Amino acid sequence: MIKAIALDDEPLALKIIENFCSESDQVSLEKTFSKPNDALKYINNFPVDLIFLDIQMPSISGIDFFKSIDKEVMVIFTTAFSEYAVEGFNLNAVDFLLKPFTLERFQQAVAKAYEFYNYTNSTEKTKQPYIFIRADYSLVKIKLTDIIYLEGLNDYVKFHLENQKPVVARITLKNLSERLSSADFIRVHRSYIIPVTRISHIRNRMIFIHAEDKMIELPIGRSYEDEVYKIFN
Repeated sequence: MIKAIALDDEPLALKIIENFCSESDQVSLEKTFSKPNDALKYINNFPVDLIFLDIQMPSISGIDFFKSIDKEVMVIFTTAFSEYAVEGFNLNAVDFLLKPFTLERFQQAVAKAYEFYNYTNSTEKTKQPYIFIRADYSLVKIKLTDIIYLEGLNDYVKFHLENQKPVVARITLKNLSERLSSADFIRVHRSYIIPVTRISHIRNRMIFIHAEDKMIELPIGRSYEDEVYKIFN
């Protein structure tokens, strides 16, 4: 179970989180706080994996409080104001709960934190069947087998997925390639990475890949030719 604390200036909000956590077998709520200074002292002295953090507090905003934490810790922001979602996303929040939230919605956020915790603490990330990316103001889990190909768009990557709408994430193709297994994915062009298992054939410096019920062709960059042809040798 992941260890969590909650910080909110409203006692009722803390009670709701406490009750919801008691329904979960993925998170253990160690302590609740109504004062930011007390919460920060606890974080500095005890292991904390996750914070349920209210954004609108009288002494300090949850955004500023999270920025002041030196340790690596996940955060799920809670607030009655949806306009804070963008800033929370920019701080790499796991999720954003809009008050009043249901038990089901709360459990979805906890499950996401639990999976992300296991993913980031695994010693064999490249062997896991999925990756996490940040897109559409949320943490998105993508199965590697669903990826048709990855398209670089400057500081963004477009994930072309099987039977799903494309997902655009703010990450470079170079950084993403470092998170993928070189045995399973290959960069064929400065703008494209493809799964090795989807390769059908090569013709005239074009590589053909299986995608749903059709074939997609992508160019092979000159500087990537040697690595691509090694697959066929």
